[in-house]
Amino acid sequence: MTDTPTVLFVCVHNAGRSQMAAGWLQHLAGDRVEVLSAGSAPKDAINPVAVEAMAEVGIDIAGRTPKVLTTDAVRESDVVITMGCGDACPIFPGKRYEDWELDDPAGQGIDAVRPIRDEIRARVEALVDEIAPREGR
Repeated sequence: MTDTPTVLFVCVHNAGRSQMAAGWLQHLAGDRVEVLSAGSAPKDAINPVAVEAMAEVGIDIAGRTPKVLTTDAVRESDVVITMGCGDACPIFPGKRYEDWELDDPAGQGIDAVRPIRDEIRARVEALVDEIAPREGR
């Protein structure tokens, strides 16, 4: 892993889970980590309920755009975290892969999305502690 690890979050639509995870990682790790997100079949826009849920905790993901998953994005990443995208993600030797089983926020109301947001935060916090701990920790 490089001095500044790159993490790629992948879900099908790149409109909910992966965008929330990217928002959390950027918020919690800052410039200690490079953050990417993509989808195997990206939507045209981010899920507005995911945007609302993140805004409740002070993280703005409203300006982001879903992106298509590319082989280059996987190749450039040190850690690839998938969220319900099955076998769509290419596999390269030497990468760290994790699959996070999370409920899909698509079509859900804010009360259903908040626990997803909070579970993503807990997982991202653990990831940050592993790959980019603060000095002195």
